[in-house]
Amino acid sequence: MQSNPHVLVTGAAGFIGFHLSQKLCKLGYRVVGIDNINDYYDVNLKHSRLNLLKEHDLFTFRHVDLTDIKTLTSTLNGESFDYVVHLAAQAGVRYSLINPHAYVESNIQGFLNVLEICRQRKVKHLLYASSSSVYGANKKIPFSVHDNIDHPLSLYAATKKANELMAHTYSVLYNIPTTGLRFFTVYGPYGRPDMALYLFTKAIFEGKAIDVYNNGLMRRDFTYIDDIVEGLVRLIPKIATPNSAWDAKDPDPATSFAPYRVYNIGNNQPVELIRFIEVIEEKIGKKAKRNFLPIQDGDVEETYANIDDLVRDVGFKPSTPIEVGVGNFIDWYRSYYKV
Repeated sequence: MQSNPHVLVTGAAGFIGFHLSQKLCKLGYRVVGIDNINDYYDVNLKHSRLNLLKEHDLFTFRHVDLTDIKTLTSTLNGESFDYVVHLAAQAGVRYSLINPHAYVESNIQGFLNVLEICRQRKVKHLLYASSSSVYGANKKIPFSVHDNIDHPLSLYAATKKANELMAHTYSVLYNIPTTGLRFFTVYGPYGRPDMALYLFTKAIFEGKAIDVYNNGLMRRDFTYIDDIVEGLVRLIPKIATPNSAWDAKDPDPATSFAPYRVYNIGNNQPVELIRFIEVIEEKIGKKAKRNFLPIQDGDVEETYANIDDLVRDVGFKPSTPIEVGVGNFIDWYRSYYKV
């Protein structure tokens, strides 16, 4: 690796952005992190992450909203980047049913602005967060990046598919190498308060009931944050290249005649939601009060990542069991909230 390559990380105060930025600084990358510190969830948690990042000499923070192209351009004026890792987004499937406009503004307009930054600065490689949600109504298990994804079940999923299409367009038109990462249910310390692990943990500690959708029969490919970060770190220098075997008569959705790639990053081992809850109870040492409810609009019954391409191309297979990952989260939660 060249000395101190320069990386722009969007959403640096977010869950994945925080952990990735920490890891990159430890590896000797110079990181410029940007975030708008919105109030979708507790901003104190975002500031706690940022305070830890600011302890690194190689980290610089810029408070800016990706949807404001003029401010974004002026803020980054004079900066050049070897790589861009775009993790900023309006997250959450369920919130997209309530506030759809936030998803178009952040996930579509914001991503277009990132693509323009990459075009103007001729970055070596753009990596961006997609989501397992793009598989939508697909029932073929495990989910493969080589399968069609034309049937999303939420606007959030639709915006993530749109990101992949937009990235492909810029790879074609401007020869920008782009790699999309479909993350599968990421969890771990400093995780998002709107995610199941956080919500369940908080409720159990407070003696409140937890909402268990689809009677707990949903299966999720829970993926520990360290595995997500390791996959990202390995893919950053793995610059996307054209697939010489790509066939326009039988197109492969995961590759292209342009420098474009898509990967799943998941644990490759789905766990039933009820089992996930049991592990949380075991680690806390207290049973949950369960409020069983039907499946919610926009939710899918199962996610399961086929990670053959990831293993083949970077030699990495996520493997942290939930017993370890959940235990680490509970330890962090006790320490952070003094419970």
